[in-house]
Amino acid sequence: MGELLDGVCAAIGAATGIAFQVRDARTAHGGDISAASVVSDGARRYFLKTQPAHRLDMFAAEAAGLAELGAAGALRVPQPVCHGLAGGRAFLVLEALSLGGRGDAAALGRQLAHLHRVSAAGFGWQRDNWIGATPQQNGWMDDWIAFWRERRLGVQLQLAQQNGHGGVLQRDGAILLERLDGLFAGYRPSPSLLHGDLWGGNHGYLDDGTPVVFDPAVYFGDRECDLAMSELFGGFAPAFYAAYREAWPLDAGYAVRRTLYNLYHVLNHANMFGGGYAGQAQRMLGELLSHLR
Repeated sequence: MGELLDGVCAAIGAATGIAFQVRDARTAHGGDISAASVVSDGARRYFLKTQPAHRLDMFAAEAAGLAELGAAGALRVPQPVCHGLAGGRAFLVLEALSLGGRGDAAALGRQLAHLHRVSAAGFGWQRDNWIGATPQQNGWMDDWIAFWRERRLGVQLQLAQQNGHGGVLQRDGAILLERLDGLFAGYRPSPSLLHGDLWGGNHGYLDDGTPVVFDPAVYFGDRECDLAMSELFGGFAPAFYAAYREAWPLDAGYAVRRTLYNLYHVLNHANMFGGGYAGQAQRMLGELLSHLR
C-alpha cells in the first residue's frame, strides 16, 4: 500500500503542480469493480480508485469520458486529476465531492436534455471504453441501427454464447438482430452525447442540491439509451422524467425501444454476474419479438 500511495502522491503533485502527501485515507464506496478511498493531506481531498494493473485502460477510458462530459458544460461531474500505475496497481484520482441522495431531480432532467443536445457527425466515440467490466466497442458508424446491432447487442449475444447462454436466447437474439429495423419505423435518432451507464447508483447531489453524474461509459448514440437505463434498476425521481420530457419530448416508440436498449445492459449483467439475468434477457427478447410479428 505504501508504494501505491507514494506513486499516487507523485502523480497528483505532477498533475496539479503542488506537492501532495497522504495524511489520511478512508475507505469509500466505489461501485462493484474498483476499490475506492478518499485521501487527504489535511488541506486537499481526492477520490482514489484502484484496480489490478491490467485494468489501467479502464481508468484511462473513464477519465476521458469524464473529461468529455465536463467539457460539454451541461452536467456536473467529478473532474479527473490523473491516472497511472503504482505498486503493481492501476489507479485513478478524481476530484472528491461530498454527495447525498437527495437534490434537484428536475435540474438533473433538464441538464441531461442539455447534454443530449451535444451531437457528433456519427455514432460512436473517439475510443473504445467499458460497460462495467466488459469492453464496449465505439468505432464510428453512420447508421444507428447497424451500430446497435453490431457494436452493442451483437457483441453481448456473442459473449453470452461463449458464457454458456445458448438455446432459445441465441435463437431469439438472432431473429431480433435480423428484424431490428422494425423497432425504428418513422424514427431516426441523431447522435447525442450519452453518459452511457446512467442507472441510479451513478448519480448524486451536492449539499446545495446540484446534480452530479459519474462512472460513465460515454459515446454518441440515441438519447433514449440514457433514459432507458435510468429506468432499469428502480428509476429516478418523477421530477427528473417530467423535466426531461418538458425540455425535449420523447418519441412515442420509446416505450418499446426502452426494452431494446435495456436488453444490452441485462445481457451485460448476465455475462458479468450470471444468475437470473439470462432469463430476464430471454423474457425481454420475447417481448420485443412480439412487437415485430
